[in-house]
Amino acid sequence: MKKLDLGNDKISKLIQKFAIPCVISMIVAALYNIVDQIFIGWSEAGSSGNAATNIVYPFTVVALAFALLIGDGAAALFNLSFGAKNKEKANKSIGNGFVLLILVSILITILGFLFSEQILRMFGGNPSEAECYQYAKDYLRIICYGLPFYIIGQGLNASIRSDGSPKYAMIATVVGAISNIVLDPIFIFGFHMRVQGAAIATILGQILTFLMSIFYLKRAKSFKITKNSVQLEKEICKQEISLGLASFITQLAIVIIIAVANNLVVKYGYMTLSSSGVAYGVVTPLAVIGICMKVFGIVVSIVIGVSLGGMPIIGYNMGAGNKKRVKETIQSILIINLIIGCIAFVLFECFPTFMIHIFGSGNSFEYLEYAKACFRIFLGGILFTCIVKTLSILLQSMGASFKSTLLALSRDVIFFVPAILILATLSHSVVTMLWSAIIADVLAFLLGILLLKKEFKNMEN
Repeated sequence: MKKLDLGNDKISKLIQKFAIPCVISMIVAALYNIVDQIFIGWSEAGSSGNAATNIVYPFTVVALAFALLIGDGAAALFNLSFGAKNKEKANKSIGNGFVLLILVSILITILGFLFSEQILRMFGGNPSEAECYQYAKDYLRIICYGLPFYIIGQGLNASIRSDGSPKYAMIATVVGAISNIVLDPIFIFGFHMRVQGAAIATILGQILTFLMSIFYLKRAKSFKITKNSVQLEKEICKQEISLGLASFITQLAIVIIIAVANNLVVKYGYMTLSSSGVAYGVVTPLAVIGICMKVFGIVVSIVIGVSLGGMPIIGYNMGAGNKKRVKETIQSILIINLIIGCIAFVLFECFPTFMIHIFGSGNSFEYLEYAKACFRIFLGGILFTCIVKTLSILLQSMGASFKSTLLALSRDVIFFVPAILILATLSHSVVTMLWSAIIADVLAFLLGILLLKKEFKNMEN
């Protein structure tokens, strides 16, 4: 904060300083799951192992959703308070957020251990697919041990960025991810631990990120963790949850998408025939949809990273009443993410086979056919998705928590869930249901543009 003047420095310079480290952090965080998917795909576990990680993945996203609910909310409140020169409230926003992260991480870990069977069934785990189900049980059990480190480490990342240290936040995440990438082949192939090895590598990386985040709290520039700041205050917690709700819903929506899609696959997978006349079954669509969601997550991580990079700039200038700089920042971020969406669209539509082969070889004809359809149809509206995710974060940064939450809900819950249920029920096809994503993308995009225009209008009044 001392080196960067959020109220006067050139917008492009500030976005570069904050967004680049933030994008790297988000990509690296997403790699935790996608790297596991790649190595497992090339191991003896193959598509069954990939399907298993897709079943467990929604639960890890639930954990991340709570981390961002508190972490992003605390950071947003800190930005607004700091911009308004209220240092005491700024300190309390970080201190209260830290305590909430600890409490939530403990609760989710306990729930993970107590209700593991129910969690697996909720997200498409089917005991009749014995090999896949056992892999999922093994992966979930180990992942639960690392949840407290994961939640606290990811939750503190936003506070570190808002303190003017985006590079440190990036390094903390990168160190954990590199550890995971290095350890994955050692445990999976070296020790022949397959899915269990991937889980162990993941939590060791999360512990490293956690330790670096905790260490930063002692050397923060603009806030200080004190006995007074960690005493929970109802109003502070309420504001943090309100400001972080969009980030929470953005992640939770991914959970809903996967849960609904996975259960529809279990129901209609054997009813859907490929062009060869063989049914796609359950394991193939589960593995493919999981891969598509991880690749989708990489693109969304880049977009959210750029958007979060503008969060301190927007929050500070909103607090300081500098509306012109707020609009300039929003326009710059939208242009950047529009370009990212165009690049992703070309990759998914023109090079789906290349994307598929990254996650293993020797797959069946039915697997490759469904994968191509999934990339081209399910991810066909990625350009609109990028704009929707951007607008949700930008509205959150402006303090428009209701509009931000509504938009975050619209794409993945309000529009997508009814669309996929209707298409799957009418067609009994796990291919036809993929078109629901494009329908949701277009409708949410139109809503997002409308909400942003209304917020700009409110700023002028």
